[in-house]
Formats: sequence, C-alpha cells, structure tokens
Amino acid sequence: MSVWNDPDRWSALCSGAACPICRQKEPMDVVAKLEASWVTMQEAAPVPGYVCLVSQTHAVDLHDLPEEIAIAFMRDARKVSMAIASVTGAVKMNYEIHGNSIPHLHMHFFPRYRGDQFEGQPINPRLVVQPVYPPAKFEKVRDTLVAALAR
Repeated sequence: MSVWNDPDRWSALCSGAACPICRQKEPMDVVAKLEASWVTMQEAAPVPGYVCLVSQTHAVDLHDLPEEIAIAFMRDARKVSMAIASVTGAVKMNYEIHGNSIPHLHMHFFPRYRGDQFEGQPINPRLVVQPVYPPAKFEKVRDTLVAALAR
C-alpha cells in the first residue's frame, strides 16, 4: 500500500514534519554539498556512477521551490550530469524525479552505457544484481566524481 493512502502520514511527510531527510538535517551517503543540493552516492547502486541529487530546501516537487532555489537546483543538476559523464564515459544520462515514498525533492542520475543490462529500455533497479562495481572501483569513481564537482 502506498503511503499516499494514509492522508495524515502523507501530509506530515509533504510538510517536512516527518520527512526523514529534514529530521536528520541531510540525507544519508552525502559525498558533496553544492549550491542548493547534496550529492549522494552509495556502492549498492543500480548502475555504476549512479548518483542522487537531493534538494537542501524541503519541497515535494520542483515547482514548489522558490524560483531562485529551483534555478540553483537545476544548475547543480547540470554540474552533476557533466561530472558523471566525464568520470564514467557514459553515452547517455537518464534523469528521474519521483518522490513517491519520500516526498522530498531529489533527482536520480542513471548513466547509460553501451551494452548495459537495460539497453533500449528504462533501468529497473529491482532487476539489478549486486554488486555493480568490481572490488575497490566504487571508491575510485566516488573520489573522482567528488574531485570533478569541486572544479
């Protein structure tokens, strides 16, 4: 059952009162802080180079942000996209914004590669077999990405 079906719980999440990101003051697995967002990355990822960009301002949807903050969030998204592409050599970047279970604005970045498991279709994280990184590769990708974001 979706959390949407519990109006009180959904309202508390949307308002930020019960938002786990707001309660912790930041999301888990933060690797960088940008102008309007945090960059998160974890080894248990659906594809190599996967990153999530999380708004520092609580909002459910992009249109809920004040214009200046929305523009800064999109600048951050562009910066992250360029950094992932340069670090991973991805041939395409897929972006997703959902917020169906945690209604705190965040954007998923899925680098796409020639011959990847989902070539020609959307990535389905439920079908990914872990790990997607060879030993010690995650740390190298993460550290290189963090350095690219600092430029």
